[in-house]
Amino acid sequence: MKLKAILFGSIGTLIETSEIQRRAFNQAFSEAKLGWDWDVEAYREMLTKSGGLERIQDFANQCGTLVDVNQLHQRKTEIFNTFMNEKSIPLRSGVSNLISYAKDHGLKLGFVTATSEANVNAVFRTLSDNIVRSDFNFISNGSMIIKPKPSPDIYQKALTMLCLEPQECIAIEDTAISMKAALAANIRCIAFPGEFAQENDFNGAKSITKKLTPDILHSNEG
Repeated sequence: MKLKAILFGSIGTLIETSEIQRRAFNQAFSEAKLGWDWDVEAYREMLTKSGGLERIQDFANQCGTLVDVNQLHQRKTEIFNTFMNEKSIPLRSGVSNLISYAKDHGLKLGFVTATSEANVNAVFRTLSDNIVRSDFNFISNGSMIIKPKPSPDIYQKALTMLCLEPQECIAIEDTAISMKAALAANIRCIAFPGEFAQENDFNGAKSITKKLTPDILHSNEG
C-alpha cells in the first residue's frame, strides 16, 4: 500500500531532551525536599516505562513516600519548559530533511506524542526557527487519551484524525516502549534511538537508524 504519512512519535524523535528532562525532575524533587536524585543510569532504566507521572508514582511507591504526584509532575513540567526556553536545541539528525521530503512528496505529517500540551508548546517555541505547527497535519498531546504509550490509543487517534489506514503510515519512535504503541496499532515503525535509549530492545522495528533519510522509509530492513 502506498505510503501516505510519516508519524513522528515522542518529543525525542525531533530533539534530544532526555538530559533536560532528567534535570527538571531532579530540580522539582529538590524543591519538594524529597531527597531524591535520579542519576543518568537510573533515569535510563526508567525510560523503559512511558510517562513522567508513572515514573514518579513508581519511584514514590518504591521509596514508601507519599507525594502529590500530579503537583510534582506539574512543577517538573514548568521547570522543563523554562530550561527549553533558555536553550537553543537543534533538530536531531535528518529530521529537517525528512520533513521537507514529506512536504515535497505530498505526505502527511503527524506528531503523535502523549506528552503534556505544555511540553508540546515548549518544543515548538524552541524549534520555531526550524519547524512550525503548520508543518504537521496532526499534533497530539496527553489530554487526548486515557492510556499512555505503549497503549496504541494515541496512534489510533492519529489514524482517525488523518483518515488513514495503518498500512499507509510509518511511525518514528525513540524508545522501545513508545515503539510498542505504534506496533500495537499495526503501524510500521522506524527506531530512532534517543541518547538514553541506545540499549533498548527494538525488536519488531522496520529499521534502526542514527540518522533519518528518505531512503529508510522504503527499506526492508528489520
